[in-house]
Amino acid sequence: MVETIEIEEQIKHTNAYACLECGKCTSVCPISRYSRRYSPRILLNQALKNDYDDLFQDYDLWSCLTCGKCDEVCPSGIHYIDLTQILRSSALAEGFNGKCSHAGALQSLSRIMTGEQLRQNRLEWVADDMQTAAEGDILYFVGCAPYFDVLFSDLDISTLEAAESSIRLLNRLDITPVLMTDERCCGHDLLWNGDVENFKRLAEHNLKEIEKTGAKTILFSCAECLSGFKNLYTDYGFSVKAELKHMSQFLAEKLAAGELQLTADDTNVTFQDPCRLGRHLGIYDEPRQVLTNSTAQPAGSTNHFHDMKETGKRSLCCGVSAWMNCDLTSKTIQTERLRQAHDTGAEVLAVACPKCQIHLTCTMKDKAVSEKYGVRVRDIAAITLERMA
Repeated sequence: MVETIEIEEQIKHTNAYACLECGKCTSVCPISRYSRRYSPRILLNQALKNDYDDLFQDYDLWSCLTCGKCDEVCPSGIHYIDLTQILRSSALAEGFNGKCSHAGALQSLSRIMTGEQLRQNRLEWVADDMQTAAEGDILYFVGCAPYFDVLFSDLDISTLEAAESSIRLLNRLDITPVLMTDERCCGHDLLWNGDVENFKRLAEHNLKEIEKTGAKTILFSCAECLSGFKNLYTDYGFSVKAELKHMSQFLAEKLAAGELQLTADDTNVTFQDPCRLGRHLGIYDEPRQVLTNSTAQPAGSTNHFHDMKETGKRSLCCGVSAWMNCDLTSKTIQTERLRQAHDTGAEVLAVACPKCQIHLTCTMKDKAVSEKYGVRVRDIAAITLERMA
């Protein structure tokens, strides 16, 4: 039997008891759009009724993408994704878990990284022409890209291209970034899987290693790593002293200062707003400023840049979160997003998160999807490097 008092106290902080039963959360939920059985409101009501024994065993508890669309429209200001995290951590503590995609390999990898004696060959990908340092003001946080490229080698994908392009961009801006030899997974996915303790171990390790470098600014290509540091680390009491920026923000600043010169390009491009960069962090304009080579606030279509039907706060996510419950519904969401990208006339779908790149590329391995909605999925840093004057 699940102890309810502690969970009830945590739920109060999400404002869940203010639910008006209006159904707006369900109306915008990407999962609910394609799965009739799923409803954020139903799960919330189960929690309010203390129906934890059934709820913790419910597949749908782990289906939530924590994309934040429900939080955006809720008239009562309910923090639904926070509620999801609370329920998952409570479920995991009771021995329940969702269905991990890829046989749980990514979860296992993150937990392996909590080991104190772990030794990694993390920087083998760094080429001879890249200038990096062990200490300095600007640190580039690589994330799990070196491992992703091994695990998803069947997709013919390189998430490391984002890191490689970022280092080369920084070098051409006369910046020698810090890379850490003992960087670990940021812990973002483990926390959203409900594994709070291992998330804390990873956060503590990374912050200790960062402090050794003397870094004042940390740059990220992964939107989830940035959200992990900026939102989740501070939510769990960790002090992050450095300034945190996505590479698109940093590049937009350099563009505005006249330090970054980009050449014109007639390739038609659209942009996938990652949930963590957009709804979780409120960063929408900077990626578009870089892609349009303009510091003016972009809107809709500009020259060869074309926004999709659902964009900004209304953006449709990539269909999978924290490597959980990747199923037919996920593939349907991804196919719809690729259709929206195709409908803009874009040849390239720019991304600012390796998960978006992986999931959307994976769906295009379906020949029927690629023939109908085929588009090149590329990281914004790689696109920018090619356009650099």
